[in-house]
Amino acid sequence: MFHVELRQFPNVARAFNLSREELLSKIVRPWVAGVPVRWGERSWDPARARIAIYEGPALVTEALGLGRGWANATRAGADVTERVLKEARVPPALESFKAEIAQRAAAGPVALAGVVALASEQHPQARASERLALAEDAVWQLLHGSEVELRRGERPLPAEEWAGALLSWAAWSDAELRLTRSPTQAAGP
Repeated sequence: MFHVELRQFPNVARAFNLSREELLSKIVRPWVAGVPVRWGERSWDPARARIAIYEGPALVTEALGLGRGWANATRAGADVTERVLKEARVPPALESFKAEIAQRAAAGPVALAGVVALASEQHPQARASERLALAEDAVWQLLHGSEVELRRGERPLPAEEWAGALLSWAAWSDAELRLTRSPTQAAGP
């Protein structure tokens, strides 16, 4: 079970005995997206408020009474704030994302802008910078693993030109650079 404290001086709100799904859907996903969280009678702005998340045993009604709930939650639980927020911010499943890109590249050329669009489709809750980072990491790993080939027009780019091409913002926002199936992959099983 999860227990949460939202704090923005002088106000405090606490929630106890939340399931992982309740925690993620009602508090964490909006929080990491920068959207104010509505809890209790207030709206909590992530830019100004603080959040603490503890994971521990469910607290019975007697453990919550007389203002003892948060003390009991922190005593019996573990502070998992950073871990939970990090997991929510970082789009998971890089490997499955890479596999999807490789599959699409095998079917036909994929513009780098299309890779960013795919990251946005699969991870709409992530920040734009995180989606771009996911796309960039996936492309670099696929290139270094010789799973795809980077082309400018019809010309394959040699490895020494990858950095210059991929470090340009324009590469990720237009269709000039495309990924195709690597010739070594095409000749494989």
